[in-house]
Amino acid sequence: MSTLESMVVEESREPEKPIDREKTCPLLLRVFCNTGRHHMLSEFARGNTPANELQIYTWMDATLKELTSLVKEVNPDARRKGTIFDFAVVYPDARSPAYRMRDIGTTCSGHKGADDAASLQSKGFQIGDYLDIAITIPQGGPPMGVRNRRRIY
Repeated sequence: MSTLESMVVEESREPEKPIDREKTCPLLLRVFCNTGRHHMLSEFARGNTPANELQIYTWMDATLKELTSLVKEVNPDARRKGTIFDFAVVYPDARSPAYRMRDIGTTCSGHKGADDAASLQSKGFQIGDYLDIAITIPQGGPPMGVRNRRRIY
């Protein structure tokens, strides 16, 4: 009788090397923003893309918070405190002519979050992929989970 052994292997990634932005050529990041939801994947079919494209020249070490700031520069509605930016990568499916979407993180304007320091590189972004951002602008009070810090004496 033979014995079966199993072994757990952790996937190890090389640590990110800092990018010298003075010597490294930036990449063209094609960003598509939509209010309230992500674009439908059918909008990326057959070589088409949604009409509201934002082109950003940046580097693979750009953080989600850095990208949030760049989007807020050109989108005045998104500058409101508590606005949520939900990031997803849109990439071609290797097995079919369709596209796939993968969530990579969320930032909130005016609040620190776990994904703020995440870079494109750390999230598996590859040059040629698209970035789709669902922007949720708060209606009224503070966003869920954020307490009013005003003190009453």
